[in-house]
Amino acid sequence: MQPPLKAPLSGIQGMKKPEWIKVRAPTSPEYHATLDLVKSHKLNTVCQEAACPNIGECWKKKHATFMVLGEVCTRACAFCNIKTGRPDLLDPHEPERVGHAVKTLGLLHAVITSVDRDDLEDGGAAHFAETIAEIRRQAPGTTIEILTPDFLRKEASIPVVVHAKPDVFNHNLETVPRLYPTVRPGARYFNSLSLLKKVKEIDPMIFTKSGLMVGLGETKEEIYQVMDDLRAADVDFLTIGQYLQPTPKHHPVERFVTPAEFDDYATMARGKGFALVSSSPLTRSSYHADADFEKLKETRSKMYEKVGKKAYVHP
Repeated sequence: MQPPLKAPLSGIQGMKKPEWIKVRAPTSPEYHATLDLVKSHKLNTVCQEAACPNIGECWKKKHATFMVLGEVCTRACAFCNIKTGRPDLLDPHEPERVGHAVKTLGLLHAVITSVDRDDLEDGGAAHFAETIAEIRRQAPGTTIEILTPDFLRKEASIPVVVHAKPDVFNHNLETVPRLYPTVRPGARYFNSLSLLKKVKEIDPMIFTKSGLMVGLGETKEEIYQVMDDLRAADVDFLTIGQYLQPTPKHHPVERFVTPAEFDDYATMARGKGFALVSSSPLTRSSYHADADFEKLKETRSKMYEKVGKKAYVHP
């Protein structure tokens, strides 16, 4: 399989970041302890690979998002800093190491994501399921959130992951459909929506989640339409954050969305029926994921009390 390449894009390069975007470089002892653990277990994290601006804050709290299925992606999304090319063979011991790392860190809520693996027949679904099982075995008190690829043309893979019983199933739409050809060329907007809808059809009680980046050239009206599409797929939780250009080779930042606009997006999303919304310049998919999961459970419990049903959370 010939790996795709990131195409250079025209636009504003190196736009100066506003004050509300700037973060301090990580220096805490807890950050370095988490870094040492990740290295010693030979694991990958999206925090590092995607150059997340929140890594200092999250790792100080010993929160990390583990990235499975290797460190090389078969897609070439214009926003993403993860390496693109021909991936290595799957590491059969990776799920066990992730489980041990979750146990060692004492995580109450673990987040697992991955690169896209179009080269695998199941897109890596079985590996996700094995990783979930290992965390359940080694850290039975930990709740699990997964952020999956789109399993494009691999629909049979979706039940494999859902039946492993993660507590939260996240798949990001990333941007509005008009921008897919330039921002997310290897994906299909309606396939991603279908995936989220299928998850709920298989297990109506699972929490579903999706995320958007803004500042890529979208309009507010387009974001509102994506919200409607996600609610039609019965998605519970929406995250919205500012896109930041990793390198000059990536899609340029068209503009920096103001904190007030993020607040407006949050208000609109709540009005459309999302159980939980996180919308701010530095919001990322797994940012404050542990606290947000507790809020999701609380919100669902209150909703069920109103209709006389007993709230359910996967064991």
